[in-house]
Amino acid sequence: MSISKKNETLSVISERHAVKSYVKEFKLPEEDLEAILTAAIEAPSAWNLQHWKFLVIDSEADKQKLLPIAYNQGQVVESSVTIAILGDLEANRNAVIYDQAVEAGTLPAEIRDALVGQINGAYQNPQVARDAAILNSAFAAQNIMLAAKSLGYDTCAMGGFIPAQLIEQFNIPARYLPTMLITVGKAQVPARPSGRFPLSEVVVKGSF
Repeated sequence: MSISKKNETLSVISERHAVKSYVKEFKLPEEDLEAILTAAIEAPSAWNLQHWKFLVIDSEADKQKLLPIAYNQGQVVESSVTIAILGDLEANRNAVIYDQAVEAGTLPAEIRDALVGQINGAYQNPQVARDAAILNSAFAAQNIMLAAKSLGYDTCAMGGFIPAQLIEQFNIPARYLPTMLITVGKAQVPARPSGRFPLSEVVVKGSF
């Protein structure tokens, strides 16, 4: 038996595929949604700034509001919930997390001050802030999909939506950049098979 078949984490990764059709009547239990979102916030992030916010869209009214924003893709109304992944463009403000570490005695104040200086210097560049918002919120998004699969649910990451309309219709503050939507629910139709390039085509050892 291969390692991937014996290892639960590797099996979940292998079994996760994008599902586009969901059981419309299925309601995701609140405790499972909370477990999925808790997994999301366990994701790594640069400087531990946790560059994410999650907008959970689960009411029928909000699903219908989202539908045209998502180019009328039916999965946003069929799935139990859609989670909008928002990247934090002002994640440097989250450096207060270091204050808590100093108070807890796990981080010297001088190191906190040095880190905060690095962060605020980097965030003078709007492109750095935007890139970090997208990159780090994507880590959390992957955790959502894997956690959902581990609990027996299916997901689909969606880039097909109109960010400006999402911001307007759901009153998203300017601080947050919509990076993707993730539908979560029970598959009505299994994901179609999708191929992957072999490692020999995507891995380069040492140098090109």
